[in-house]
Amino acid sequence: MRHATIRDVAADAGVSIGTASKALNGQGRLRPETRERVAEAARRLGFAPNPLAQALLAGRTYTVGMITTDSFGRFSIPVMLGAEDALGAGRISVFMCDTRDDPEREHRYLEMLIGRRVDGLIVTGRRIEPRPPIGAGLGVPVVYAMTQPDGSGGPDGPVGSAVLPDDVGGGAAAGAHLLETGRRHIAHITGPERFLAARLRARGLRGVLAPGGVPLAAGEVLYGEWSERWGREAAGLLLRRAPATDAIFCGSDQIARGVGDALRAAGRRVPDDIAIVGFDNWEPMVLGADPPLSSVDMCLEDIGRAAAEDLLAAIGGEPARGVRTVPGRLVVRASSASASS
Repeated sequence: MRHATIRDVAADAGVSIGTASKALNGQGRLRPETRERVAEAARRLGFAPNPLAQALLAGRTYTVGMITTDSFGRFSIPVMLGAEDALGAGRISVFMCDTRDDPEREHRYLEMLIGRRVDGLIVTGRRIEPRPPIGAGLGVPVVYAMTQPDGSGGPDGPVGSAVLPDDVGGGAAAGAHLLETGRRHIAHITGPERFLAARLRARGLRGVLAPGGVPLAAGEVLYGEWSERWGREAAGLLLRRAPATDAIFCGSDQIARGVGDALRAAGRRVPDDIAIVGFDNWEPMVLGADPPLSSVDMCLEDIGRAAAEDLLAAIGGEPARGVRTVPGRLVVRASSASASS
């Protein structure tokens, strides 16, 4: 079946193709009766405007590029799902490009996306450390999610706004929960100190312990690796240095799994003797643990939604400024039950 074209509508309405196009797109200075005659012809013929043509007339392609350095998708996929929700369930398409931490690959993807005339860019990754800006003078707005641009964007400062998880708030939530359940000898085992997220989570924990005069078990944060192996090693070290430990906040769920294994091997019961709280709320880890792990959820989809909303505002001429955080939430499971239960 042949579909009606703009040429058919123009002929039926007795106007030029240009006039028919202006009438259907609300452009030009036309008489009301001309617009109505063209609209009636379009209804009668069942004419459906070409979405791409309309987008081009509006100076939009209704596409957004997402550039990620998270090859495993552990963080970028939930962020993308949240962004797609905010971008309108199919009304705006998302091109996702994995750079694999390769600057040259990133540059090629950037050229491809700009060549496709995307309306904007979301840059995401697995670390919140400042990174070099994706580029200046691109002609499209840029929003960062789960990462942020450093200050090398020139005299005007960083290029683009950023949406990050609230790592400080997450550490504070874990500490407050452990205090509420009666724990007073709380340790913290986390990843490498060079990671900003590890330092911020530790800061959040210290912030809720200090007002009550509760020192960290072992006297310091145990920085190491983001791995189950480090969790096992650190738990053994902790039991030797601070045997009275009754709770451990872990900087990741992988570390928490390793801690749980070591405690079980040492004859310590979880949560009766020692409670455990992880970070990330990564379901394969937290639900596969015995007992299931309490964990801080970064709410990655919310971060994606917030980044997409900022991008839409920027596309509309109202760019967001600076860095903002999205609150996480503590999901309580059996690993951190009350000490008195």
